Amino acid sequence: MFDLGALSAAVAVEGRVARVVIAAHDGSSPRETGAAMLVWGTGQSGTIGGGALEYEAVTRARAMLAAGGARLDREALGPKLGQCCGGAVSVLTEVYAAEDLARLEGQAVIARPIAAAAEMPLAVRRLLNTARSTGVAPSARLVHGWMIEPLAAPSRQLWVWGAGHVGRAIIGVLSPLPEFALTWVDCAADRFPETIPAGVVQLYAATPADLVAHAPRDAEHLVLTYSHALDLELCHRLLLHGFAELGLIGSQTKWARFRSRLKGLGHSAPLIGRILCPIGDPTLGKHPQAIALGVATTLLKHTSASTSAKERAI
Repeated sequence: MFDLGALSAAVAVEGRVARVVIAAHDGSSPRETGAAMLVWGTGQSGTIGGGALEYEAVTRARAMLAAGGARLDREALGPKLGQCCGGAVSVLTEVYAAEDLARLEGQAVIARPIAAAAEMPLAVRRLLNTARSTGVAPSARLVHGWMIEPLAAPSRQLWVWGAGHVGRAIIGVLSPLPEFALTWVDCAADRFPETIPAGVVQLYAATPADLVAHAPRDAEHLVLTYSHALDLELCHRLLLHGFAELGLIGSQTKWARFRSRLKGLGHSAPLIGRILCPIGDPTLGKHPQAIALGVATTLLKHTSASTSAKERAI
C-alpha cells in the first residue's frame, strides 16, 4: 500500500525522498509486490527485502535524488545479484518533493504512469472504476506501464487494554502495520512508556472500563490489564457494548472462572463464547514477546483471509 503519511513526513524533513517499490515479480522474490521503502541522502526506512537487491536499489535511489524522476529496473535475482531466490523483480524508483505530493492528495488509489506522458490504458480505468463502485481497493500491480497502489489506510480498529509488559510487546509488534488503527488504554499516564509509537492513540482514565462506550462497535479488543477484576469488568461492558472480536489474556482456569462470572452477570453462553481466551499461541511460551507474536500471527491470518475473500468477490 502507498503510505502517503510516511512519505509526506519524510519529505517534510528531507526535502526530496526516493520511494522504491516492488512493482512486479516473476518466481521467488524477497518481498511481495507493493513492498516499499523510502530513501534519502543519509538514511532510509522500510525494506524491499534486504540483501543485494536492496543494496543496489538504495544506491540507485540516492543517485536519483538530485535530478528527480522515475525509473523501472528489472533485476534477475540469481544471475545478476547472486541471490538464491531464483526469480526476477521489477523495481520502481520515484523521487518525490513537496510539489509532487500535492498531486496525490484525495486519491484512494495512486495510479500513475512510469513514462510521464503515457495515456491511461483502458485496463487501468476499469480497475479504478471497479474500486470506486465496490469500495474494494485493487492490490498493488503494474498494468500496461502504469503502477497502481491503494492508499494505505487502517482497515481495522484495535483497542489494546493494558500497558504492561504484554501490552507494550503487542503495540511494538503491531504499530508498524498499516492496517491497524491502534488505541491503547490504561488507568494512568505513568502506566505507559515514555515514547508511544507514531499513530497510536493513548487513552487513560481512573476507571478504564468507562471508555468502552467510546469504542466503535466494529472494533477489535485485546484485554490484558494488570487486574483480573478490571479484565472481567471490561469483558462485561464489551459484551453489552458490542465488538467485532474480543481476546482475553489468561489461562484455561481463568477463562473457566470468567465464563461462570459472566454468565452470572446475565450473558448468554453463545455471546460469552465469542471471547477468545487464551490469546496468542500457547506453544510459543509465555514471554511477552512470544505472546505478542502469537497474537499478531492470529490477527494477520484474519487480515489475509478477509483480503482474499474480497479480491475473489470482484
